[in-house]
Amino acid sequence: MKKGCDFVALGFCSNDHLCLLPEIPLDAKVQMLEHQIQGGGPAATAAVAAVRLGMSAAFIGTIGDDSDGQTILREFEAEGVCTEALRVRRGCASPIAYCWIDQPSGKRSVAWTRGNLPELSPDEVDLSLLEQARILHLDGHQPKAALAAAKEARKRGILVNLDAGTLRDGVPELLEHVDILIASEAFARQYSSEFDLEKALPKLAATGARVIGCTMGEAGSMLYDQGKLIRCPAFKVEVVDTTGCGDVFHAAFGMRYLESGDPAESQRFAAAVSALKCRKLGGRAGIPKRIEVEAFLRQN
Repeated sequence: MKKGCDFVALGFCSNDHLCLLPEIPLDAKVQMLEHQIQGGGPAATAAVAAVRLGMSAAFIGTIGDDSDGQTILREFEAEGVCTEALRVRRGCASPIAYCWIDQPSGKRSVAWTRGNLPELSPDEVDLSLLEQARILHLDGHQPKAALAAAKEARKRGILVNLDAGTLRDGVPELLEHVDILIASEAFARQYSSEFDLEKALPKLAATGARVIGCTMGEAGSMLYDQGKLIRCPAFKVEVVDTTGCGDVFHAAFGMRYLESGDPAESQRFAAAVSALKCRKLGGRAGIPKRIEVEAFLRQN
């Protein structure tokens, strides 16, 4: 039995169908340039990124007992992610996503479903995985289970890292138990009722999180630290696909912050991991190893 992983992720996992296209059509047909099927989901991809970057990782979530669920499970195991706490729901359909990637820009459109899986309940969370954990990573899915895990993590002094992508039900209750709160632009604006991100981030700081920030796609990222704004531009690389950029950014930021305690250094490290991921199709294929990131940062 594998216990005591450094990085424990709780949230959403899926099977992603990725189509690279010369353009994304509307009421038209277009021939695919490339097609792949890869595992996806914010917390799930973050767990894979943690392993690639040198940490041991586990994932807590749900899948169905269908072929998509079997594929999700095989991919986790191939990457070395512990799946002891992954609940398999009998007779249920697993989450899937269809991602259309525009070749000229690398930007994508995503349609997804969580299938018909009941959400994790707090009593289904294997809290023994937190015994030696250093980071609990959440993506806002499975909110009741996430809240129970976050409370337990805070009791144990474990860093709680939230990928705040969507302001869904249950997330506001979670925020007061978070150490690192890095939001999407949409989340920051909706939560704060401020369109200007420079005004939105100070309002997010009222949650009491140790680190506050937001990701801004090709514009990079921004942190709010003791009244100051810290901007980090996105590194320039040849972009194939931006799918999963945010997922790996959050994992890399949490890992580097744990090591350094320096938000700006963590921001730059995460930006490098996110940029390198863009070189290949899908959210996981391009996730770099730690040695690649360090070499990239020495050159940039």
